[in-house]
Amino acid sequence: MAKSINEDQKLDNQLCFSLYSASLAMSKMYKPLLETLGITYPQYLMMLVLWEDDGITATELSLRLGQDKGALTPVIKRLENQKLINRHRDPEDERRVIIELTETGRSMQKEAASIPTQVLNACGLNPQSARALKTQIEALRQYLSNP
Repeated sequence: MAKSINEDQKLDNQLCFSLYSASLAMSKMYKPLLETLGITYPQYLMMLVLWEDDGITATELSLRLGQDKGALTPVIKRLENQKLINRHRDPEDERRVIIELTETGRSMQKEAASIPTQVLNACGLNPQSARALKTQIEALRQYLSNP
């Protein structure tokens, strides 16, 4: 027997499902691009931050990525094991852990330079439409973060 359901309760009409499924598809699309570099998507995000701002603390990194430091620790350890980053205590404040790129980590930036263009092409977006979509998504995230 078919159930009567309100249109607002259908899975395909849920904003949360659209965002979730788009996120899964985006991660899946990145996978082969990042496999050539030997890194995962979370590692790539961390490397993007470090390419932009090398020598930051673990706390600053967690703030930039919007994640708990504890969740980042395994990713940091894997990048360190791959010799892409180094960690050390700040000599002025032993509580702070500084994360710096190695020469290998810095050189990977050149290898990854084509990824943003490949992503735009895979998404069927031009730079202007991508910026507009990103602005909307950031506004949603900001709104949800500060109810």
